[in-house]
Amino acid sequence: MKLHDFYYDLPQELIAQDPLLDRTSSRLMHVDRATGDIEHKVFYDIIDYLNEGDCLVINNTKVIPARLFGTREGHEGKVEILLLKRKENDIWETLVKPGKKCKVGTMLIFGDGLLKAEVLEVVEDGNRLIKFYYDGIFEEILDELGQMPLPPYITHELKDKTRYQTVYAKHDGSAAAPTAGLHFTKELLEKIEKKGIVIANVTLHVGLGTFRPVKVENILEHHMHSEFFMIEESEAAKINKAKENGKRVISVGTTSCRTLESAATEDGRIKASSGWTDIFIYPGYKFKLIDGLITNFHLPESTLLMLVSAFAGKENIMAAYEEAVKEKYRFFSFGDAMVLI
Repeated sequence: MKLHDFYYDLPQELIAQDPLLDRTSSRLMHVDRATGDIEHKVFYDIIDYLNEGDCLVINNTKVIPARLFGTREGHEGKVEILLLKRKENDIWETLVKPGKKCKVGTMLIFGDGLLKAEVLEVVEDGNRLIKFYYDGIFEEILDELGQMPLPPYITHELKDKTRYQTVYAKHDGSAAAPTAGLHFTKELLEKIEKKGIVIANVTLHVGLGTFRPVKVENILEHHMHSEFFMIEESEAAKINKAKENGKRVISVGTTSCRTLESAATEDGRIKASSGWTDIFIYPGYKFKLIDGLITNFHLPESTLLMLVSAFAGKENIMAAYEEAVKEKYRFFSFGDAMVLI
C-alpha cells in the first residue's frame, strides 16, 4: 500500500485557524460506511445518529501547556522545548530546538530561573531526555510558563487556552488535543445521556508520534511511536454491556479508537488495562470493537487518514474528502467533523 494513495489536494484557506465561538456549530458530514452516501449536517445533530443503549467513548486526557521557551545558561539565543513524555518524576523526553546547541550537559533556564533543566541524553529521533529543577509544584510552574502546543499548521495565537481542551478533560499528559472531542459541550453531553446513550471514558495521552509525517512510500514500513493509555474497570463494564445488549460502541476520535482496539480481545470485549500502544491501523485492519467513529478531517498522507480509511473504506473516505473540499469544510484541529456509521 502506497503513501500517495492517501494524498488529496487541500487549499490552504480551508485549514481552520481559530475555534468557532460555539463548539457545537461546526459542520458535520455523515458518511454511510456501507454505501458511501453523504449527508451535510451541523455538529449538534450528532445526537440523531446515536441510539438508546449505544455507548459513546470519549478520551478524557488533558493537554498540558507543553511548549516552553528559554535560553541556554550563559547564552542569549532562544531555546524551545516541547514536552513529549514523562519518563520518571522530573525527567521528560522532549523535542528541542535548536537541537544542535543542546548537547548533553547543557543547562537551560526558563522564566528568569523559576525553572531550570539539564540535558541528560540524546535518544531516538534526536529527542532529548531532560531533567527539570525547581521549587514548588511542577504543574503549577508549567501552567505559568508553558504555552499550549498547537500544531504547526495553526499560525494564529490562541487567546483562550481552554479552547484547545475538551470540556471533559481530566488526566494531564497530552502534547496534543483529541480534537474530535472539541465539538462537545456539557449541555450536548447531557442531552445525549438523557436520550439513554451511555458515555464511557478512556484515557490516551496523545503524543506527537500520531502526527509525525509518514516518510516511507510503502506505509507498512512506517513505525508508530507509543502512547500511554488507561481503561478503568467501570468504563470497560459500560462498553461490554453495550456489546452484550447488541448495541453499538461509537468512538469519539481516532485516539479513543486506537485505545479501544489496543485493549480489545479477539471476541470483541474490552479489558480494564493500562500500558503503551503503538497500534497502526490502515486498510485491511479488522476492527474488533468499534461500530462508529466521530472524527475531524485529517492531513493528507497521515496515519489518521489511513485509520479512517480502514474503518469506512478508502474509496468512501477519499470521495468524502473531495466533497468536503468542494463544500469548503474547515479542516484539521479546529475544523469540522465527520461521523462514520
